[in-house]
Formats: sequence, C-alpha cells, structure tokens
Amino acid sequence: MIPEIKNIKNKESNNFFLFAGPCVVESEKNVFEIAEKLLKITDKLKIPFVFKASFKKANRSRIDSFTGIGDEKALKILQKVKEISGLPIVTDIHSPEDAKKAADFDIDILQIPAFLSRQTDLLIAAGKTGKFVNIKKGQFMSPEAMQFAAQKVEQTGNSNIMLTDRGTMFGYGDLIVDFRSVPIMQKTGFPVVVDITHSLQQPNQTSGITGGQPEMIETIGKAAIATGADGIFLETHPNPAEAKSDGANMLHLSLAENLLSRLVIIRQAINSF
Repeated sequence: MIPEIKNIKNKESNNFFLFAGPCVVESEKNVFEIAEKLLKITDKLKIPFVFKASFKKANRSRIDSFTGIGDEKALKILQKVKEISGLPIVTDIHSPEDAKKAADFDIDILQIPAFLSRQTDLLIAAGKTGKFVNIKKGQFMSPEAMQFAAQKVEQTGNSNIMLTDRGTMFGYGDLIVDFRSVPIMQKTGFPVVVDITHSLQQPNQTSGITGGQPEMIETIGKAAIATGADGIFLETHPNPAEAKSDGANMLHLSLAENLLSRLVIIRQAINSF
C-alpha cells in the first residue's frame, strides 16, 4: 500500500515506498548532495521516494551530542529541497510546538520518534495539522499496542497514518527485529514501514555513543520486503564516519543503489505470487 502523499512519484510501479536521507540536517550542501543522489536512484528504479532528515535531534545520549543547526535554518533547507526537487519531506517532531512549526514549513510527513510513540499530546498535535503522521513503534511496545497510538491520531479526524517498526529492545544494549510485526500492524489498515538502519542500533553503550551493525542493513532490508512491508526507511550519508548523528548504523551513500536494486528484485518476486 502506497500512501496518497502529495507529489510522490512512481506510485504506479507497485514497488515499496522509501523514506531515506541523513539522520539530521547538517548543512545545505550535505542535504542536497544526498537528496540529488537518492532522487536519481529512485527515479531509475521507479521507487516512490520521500526525502528524510530531522530538523533537530532531541533524543541524544549525551549533553555534548549534536542536536542541530537551528530549527528555522534546518526547516528552511528542507523547504528548499521540496521546492527545487519536488520531493515530499518527512521529519521528526518531539513536542506539540514542533508539530505546528514543521507544518508551517509545509513538511509533508511528521514523524513520531519511537521513544515518544505513547505521548498523547504529541500524537494529537501531529494529527491536528492534517499532515501525514508516521509513528515509530516504541522499542518497548508490542506491534498489537500500536493500534492505540494510531487511534490517538485518528480521533483528530486525520487518518493519514503510517506505522514503522525499528526494532525491539534485546537486553540493555541491542535490538532485534520481530518480523511478525509487519502483518500484525498491517491489520490496522495503515501502511507499515520497516526502518532497516535504526533497527541495527546498539544503544546504551558505556561511551554514551550509540553503536550499530551497518553490515546487516541488506539482511534486514531483504527480510522486510519478503515479509510484505509497504515501505522501507533508511538513513544514509556520503561519509557515515563523519555524520553528526547515528553514523554507526547508517548506509554509505555509495551503496544505496545496489541495495535498493536488490530490494526491488525481491519485491517483484513477491508481487508475482
């Protein structure tokens, strides 16, 4: 199921849709480099594509972690990407005030971070904007419980909702993906996305810097498509080692085309059944 997002291209392809981009807006140059590369790839592969970047990062491990270049500056860059490329945009919000702020810059999809997926005021504020709302499943939540998060948005009169799995806590410092979540959350009637990069995080490291297993991104991506995910979420960067947030679990931008090509082949096989 491809959501009816304004200006999304390649809907007729019967492909999965893609949310992809850097973790956070680092600079205009960085954002445009990634957006232009991904746009070329997704047009070639006929993948419906939404550009992703957070305008700020509020949920960081340490006080000295990078949180952003400034809300308005970052939102203006995302707005510029939309105006020049025509791409729809998805960004994280962390408070009811953020919901209005992002909507005022015509962001297409407001994303609720996993840690905040039970925050009623935030979900209601996002719903009231009328924008699409992508709710990430809390690492502590069952897939069945996500129906209640969705209902909070729905009760505002907004049914433009997506649900995203990004792994479940496995001990203190690891995550595991339970792919039963895909069909279970699809029972809500909303599109289901699998986040194939954050699912490979290794949180709560003693250094205060989250680790990751980027070598497993393709494995998680293949499994997500094979289990019928409607969409794929991934973060990518031309130099993950220098990314200002979540570099340890990002896909190197140079690997994006090969990965997405393989996922398209699997999707075509699934469609033939």
